[in-house]
Amino acid sequence: MATTNITTTTATSAGPSTATAVAQNGPSIPKDGLPLMHPARTPPVLPWPDIGHLAKWSVSSYKFGFGAECLRDGDPDTFWHSDGPQPHFITVEFPRKVAIQKISIYLSWPQDDSYTPSTLAIRAGTGPSDLQDVRVATLEKPDGWITFDVSSEPDEDGNSFKAVHAYVLQVIVVQNHMSGKDTHIRGLRVLGPQEEDATDGDPFPWKSPDFKMYERLR
Repeated sequence: MATTNITTTTATSAGPSTATAVAQNGPSIPKDGLPLMHPARTPPVLPWPDIGHLAKWSVSSYKFGFGAECLRDGDPDTFWHSDGPQPHFITVEFPRKVAIQKISIYLSWPQDDSYTPSTLAIRAGTGPSDLQDVRVATLEKPDGWITFDVSSEPDEDGNSFKAVHAYVLQVIVVQNHMSGKDTHIRGLRVLGPQEEDATDGDPFPWKSPDFKMYERLR
């Protein structure tokens, strides 16, 4: 699958750059797959379900007290702090294949300076040994929650991007600002596809991510 670069920068008074700026009182969801920038410390309310709780999370290295749990604790003052050789990475492993639409990541250049990632690579696959690059994101001094598709492959209509179906998702810090060595990531959410409004007449639709994991028996 082809790799595509996306550049997202913090919105200014002159207006947003490539990323779509999101108001703090609620996001305006674009229909064209553009990244969303939520300039706040709290996670944005989004229509895509958070499926990260279904997975096992691990990191390449961490300082004591700043491990993978800090990525999902909902506290903007905590963060994963790597403590090892580059590249640094986060691995999210699901018990079965799932559809992954987007990730939402909280980075703060004003607080973390050279610890802030400037380039991220997203990889997906059936296991750690067969991961393939699906997206590269380039970020310039980000401050807030950035939400973007994990895939760079257009959907059938060409208006957005397809979901990635995988057992494993990996977020790799390719480079930090100012060539920093270790990295800080203050939050990460893995999001599934937006749920369809229609249930096709099913009186007992499988709607929650937990049920969708076991929707079909093998």
